[in-house]
Amino acid sequence: MPSIAGTAAEFVALLRTAKGRSGLSYRALERKARKVGDHLPVSTLASALSRGSLPRKDVVAALVRACGGDPATVKEWVEVHAALAQRESSARAEDVPWPSQALPGLAAGRGAEDEGGGTGRQLVPCLLPADQSLFVGRQDELSTACRMLDREGPGPVILLVTGPAGVGKTAFAVRAGHLLASRFPDGQLYVDLRGFDDEPAEPFTVLGAFLRALGVRGGAVPPEMTSRIHLYRTLLAQRQTLIVLDNAADARQVSDLLPNGARCASVVTSRTTLADMSGHRLPLGVLDSATGLALLRQMLGPDRTAAESGSARSIVETCGGLPLAVWVAGARLAARPHWPLEKVARALADEQRKLDELAVGHIAVRASLELTYRGMPPTTQHALRLLSMLPMADFGAWALAALLGVGLSEAENVLDDLVEVHLVGVRAVGATGFRYQLHDLVRVLGRERARSEVGRQERAAALTQLLGTSLHLADLAADTLSVDFQGVSQTDLVSWRLSPTDTEQLLVTPLAWFTEERQFLISVADQALDRSDIAPAAGLATALTTLFQVGSHFDDWERLQERSLKAALHVGDKRSASQLHRCLGELTTILDRYPEALAHFEQALLLAEGLGPSYRASATAGLAYVHRLLGQYAAAVLRFAEAAELARAAGNVNCLVYATNGIGVIDLEHGRVEAAMKRFTECLRVSRSEGYRPGEAQALRCLGQSHRALGAYAPAADSFRLAAAISEDLGDRLGATHATCWLGDVLVRQGSPREGRRLLARSLWTYREFGNLWGEASTLYALAEAQLSVGRPEQARRRAEAAVGLWRHIGARAWLATGLETLAKAHALAGDHVAAAQARDAAAAARTAAQGGPGP
Repeated sequence: MPSIAGTAAEFVALLRTAKGRSGLSYRALERKARKVGDHLPVSTLASALSRGSLPRKDVVAALVRACGGDPATVKEWVEVHAALAQRESSARAEDVPWPSQALPGLAAGRGAEDEGGGTGRQLVPCLLPADQSLFVGRQDELSTACRMLDREGPGPVILLVTGPAGVGKTAFAVRAGHLLASRFPDGQLYVDLRGFDDEPAEPFTVLGAFLRALGVRGGAVPPEMTSRIHLYRTLLAQRQTLIVLDNAADARQVSDLLPNGARCASVVTSRTTLADMSGHRLPLGVLDSATGLALLRQMLGPDRTAAESGSARSIVETCGGLPLAVWVAGARLAARPHWPLEKVARALADEQRKLDELAVGHIAVRASLELTYRGMPPTTQHALRLLSMLPMADFGAWALAALLGVGLSEAENVLDDLVEVHLVGVRAVGATGFRYQLHDLVRVLGRERARSEVGRQERAAALTQLLGTSLHLADLAADTLSVDFQGVSQTDLVSWRLSPTDTEQLLVTPLAWFTEERQFLISVADQALDRSDIAPAAGLATALTTLFQVGSHFDDWERLQERSLKAALHVGDKRSASQLHRCLGELTTILDRYPEALAHFEQALLLAEGLGPSYRASATAGLAYVHRLLGQYAAAVLRFAEAAELARAAGNVNCLVYATNGIGVIDLEHGRVEAAMKRFTECLRVSRSEGYRPGEAQALRCLGQSHRALGAYAPAADSFRLAAAISEDLGDRLGATHATCWLGDVLVRQGSPREGRRLLARSLWTYREFGNLWGEASTLYALAEAQLSVGRPEQARRRAEAAVGLWRHIGARAWLATGLETLAKAHALAGDHVAAAQARDAAAAARTAAQGGPGP
């Protein structure tokens, strides 16, 4: 009963007992609370039950209800909570003020008037992690940092925050960033460079992520390092942006990430002194005794620390004032309110010899972590050892389930135990559930224990299960989206998988799941390649193709599959190499790099000999598509027909639809509209019967083009609208833009030029975001036609010339001819008949070349 609680710590202990008797995990309690309208996040509940201070009244009521308490029981708990809160009201005045109170003149974020108030299209990134609630002391250092970062000078300000591991550099930099957010209205960029990890972040990859955060999308991110640096500095030159480069190894890792804008500022944190860097230096030392005690008081409550003040001081002193060490000791005590502080103080004192032998910066942290580790049950210890082998510190519960070979619910329960002692952090991520984080120093301890306490074969088996599960989930997510037409499953490479129920729970929204897990899945594949587990690693890279394509993650797509292809070729894995060549052919086609695409598809075909018709079908279809884009129609028809025959033999409906549709497009481009419409109608029927929604959207787009060619603009508009809706539902922005572009063209022809030009302008921006030259050229052509329709020859000429330039660069002769014909009409309307005649002659030459004659 809660009435027996005389202190806040006892009250929380009783709450923890109630939670234990319920038999429910944190996550299950959160779900149960949500069903009755309560808000009980896992992170809030874990924090409430691991501290000695009173939780909020609403948290208490929601927890008791979720544990099965009736209204009378809930009322009793709330009344006891109120009595204890009143008793402790005087004690709260003794709390040490936080830096935000010590610096009242500094705003915590941007004002509402700055959010979206401008008329520009500039994207404002806000990448700082959440500010930490358990943050005490550092008032003087924060004042110094804010003063340095708040001033404007002849160049960008650089603040170097240095100190030993565990001293709180990251928390300090994040707190300063939040305090000064209003000083940098153009956003805040943040990255953990993992400078002391086994695989530090590469500046090339970081620049790609920063450019995306600044609004650069898809293929528009430059593929060369120098170009990325130039674009990054250009974007920041006139902005007021804060860049936080956390956990840097040395100056080399950060030099290319520093901005050049005079109103920008950078915060760099490192365990080294960064002696070879220029900037304002701010070394962080350990906490003094008073501040260390304040941190312990925040975690355990003033009553408990006051009752054993000598032991509390001993803990802080033995931990050397290192914040993470004090935090670990406090978390252990908070999770066990029946322990006296003297027990931990004595244990820490016994570790003094070991502390003295450790390197500076790891002294108190290592001792505290080892103390916490030894106090955990064997199952939890084993989980921590395996979690330390993950390629990333941020992970979902399914990753631990795979490592342990257990169900998702059991893995969540084990993670709950780790969350209680704050060795693992947790955060909610909406539709995909929760994610967990291991501190890098906890990972160090876990890896050491794994090497000494887990056999090599057992470690390898756990990582193999992780790889198999990752492959199974990625393959199933891609298959659910049904975008790809390769038709080759990777399931034969799966060594272990979750139960169907757990899998269904994770993949309720496949695209949302992938968005959250993308970096983790990539790191799993990279880790497997490092271990020479080539076939399943290549299978995972292949399975991610659809997800990369829908999300336009072209950098990730190319880097991972190029590396996987090199590894597969090295070991003679023809199957994997054929699939990867085919996938890279698809990517380079999207990026308008047609010579590379042809080479990839041809290599895929060469390696696919003897592997079965499915492998050859998709590669042949891709090859045919590139030939069509280049206006090489005879080769395209031959390859499409061959792909269709192979697809029938393999039972690959997606590829059959793709190939049939391709022949229809060629018919359409040669004026055989009725023949084309028959093929598109058949593709639509098959796609709908098989649930192949991307094929349905593609067939509708092509039917729209057919109606447009016949002048039947109303059914054309209907087809384009339906195609756009399907693509948007799939999360395929590029596919939706293909339909929206031609819908805009049709609306102009229907007599709605204003609405049509609006859709075309939006499409143009999207194509440029994705770096899609073909789409950009098509939109420019349609805009030229729109300008002609309202008698604006000069504007039409500029648009047509731009479209012609792009099609000439791509090498698309048929569409080049179409663009030149529009350019001729623009010249004629302007009265320049000589230029019009020249454009018509060039168009005729291009059309002849497209049909097999000499090129223009």
